[in-house]
Order: sequence, then structure tokens, then C-alpha cells
Amino acid sequence: MTSPKTVAFQGERGAYSEQACRESLPGYRTIPCRTFEEVFQAVDEREASVGMIPVENSIAGVVSDSYDLLAVYQLHILGEYYLRVRHCLLGTPGARIDGLRAVYSHPQALAQCRSFIRKHGWACNAVYDTAGAAADLAARGTPGEAAIAAELCAELYDLTILARDVQDSHLNTTRFLQIVKERQVPPKEVECKTSLVFEVRNIPAALYKCLGGFATNGVNLTRLESRPVPGTPWSYHFYLDFQGRSEERRCRLALEELAFFTSSLKILGSYPEAPNWHATR
Repeated sequence: MTSPKTVAFQGERGAYSEQACRESLPGYRTIPCRTFEEVFQAVDEREASVGMIPVENSIAGVVSDSYDLLAVYQLHILGEYYLRVRHCLLGTPGARIDGLRAVYSHPQALAQCRSFIRKHGWACNAVYDTAGAAADLAARGTPGEAAIAAELCAELYDLTILARDVQDSHLNTTRFLQIVKERQVPPKEVECKTSLVFEVRNIPAALYKCLGGFATNGVNLTRLESRPVPGTPWSYHFYLDFQGRSEERRCRLALEELAFFTSSLKILGSYPEAPNWHATR
């Protein structure tokens, strides 16, 4: 029996994934996992009622591990959430910015704060996780070192926020998907998005023909991503998002045409479409 109101995420306590869990699913107990696959396993084995997985970032691009696992596991998408990534510079209690010598964080976070770090002349040290950098800093207690991580880490690890919004781009946003074991149908009055994965048949212009039905039926595509098929060299499957529900007539007609030109087709879910932070700023 699945534990009620539990959500699994990848990373240490205080990771941006946990922040997304807290913001989008308030009241849920969070379960940290070491890997993305452990998140999928927790949901598949009913150890968690929901899994929170990042699938793309506005700066770093696609999170390939998440997409690959969506094709393998028989799970369903419950919803999506856009999290604005706001990096904080965290230090030990009593630390000062002018006394820092080195900063620790995930390589992507360090790259996203390159200008701020270069301005102060600090040494960069890459670690496996932003929240892990904060946890390790708290354990060491070194006043001349800092971590770049989410504000939540200051609360969890008793660190001091030395500076907020230290990222170079203030449009840094990560899109998350919420995955569940059983398919859930959104309320009829809610605007929805549908995600699916398919592999094209080996015929000329197969992808063009797969997408044609969406154009002729007036269905708006919001994402198309290709990924290698594991164990089949030089073969690819495609992830596609479109606005609408799979059971709507126009969407159903588009999917029927798509299916004709595919060797495999898997609907990942129709779910409420979340407002993108960039579109509402």
C-alpha cells in the first residue's frame, strides 16, 4: 500500500527538487533518493505516492536520465511544475563574503554563477550536488568556504545566506514532472497538456508524417525531443508534448495518424498544464 502524501525526489535534503516538492505539493512528506531511477522505483513499488523528476532546464537543456526512464517504467504523469532557480551563496555562521576563498557546488550551478564567482576571485570546487555541497560545508564548518545552493539549505543545515540571486541569468527555470503509479484523469474544466513517446517506422519522411496529423487537426506541439533507444544502435525514439487531452476529438485524430507511422507509441499522460514562469512574469 502506497504511503499517503509522500513524494520522492533525487538529491540530498535541500535540493532544488525538494523545493519543487514543497512548493507544488505542500503537506507531502519528502523522500530523498540517490538516483533518478530510485525515484522511479519508489513510485513503481509504492514506497512513494508521487515522484518529482526534472526533465528540462531553460539554460542547461534536457535532463536525459529522466526522459530515458519515462520510456522504461510503466508510470503516468500527474502534473508539471516550473521552478525558478534562485541560487544563494551560503556560508557558516559568522562567515563574511570578504573572507571567502573558495566556493563549492554542482558544476552546472558553478557555471550559472560564473560572473559572480569571477568578480570575487574565488576558487571553484565542483561536487555532485548543490544540497550536498551545503551539507558538507556545514559538517566542515570552514568560515573561508561557501556553497551555492537553494535557500532551503540554509534552513536545513544552519547556514547563513551571504547573498541571494547570485546566478548570471534571472530566467533560469527548471520544469519538473510529477509521476504516479496509477493513471489519474484531470477535471474536465482544466486546460491540459499530453506527453508521449514514440518510435518511427523505417520509411521515408516518417517523422514528417508523424507530425502532420497535429498540424491538420490544429493541435499545438510544445516540445519534441529525440533520445537513443537503449540496446539498438542508431535508433531513436521521440518525446512529444502537445496542448490538449488525448481523448479530445482533434487530439485523438492526430494520435491515430501518428500511430499509423510508428512502430511503438506510449501515452505518458494527460495532465493540467502549469503556467510557465517566463510567461507569467
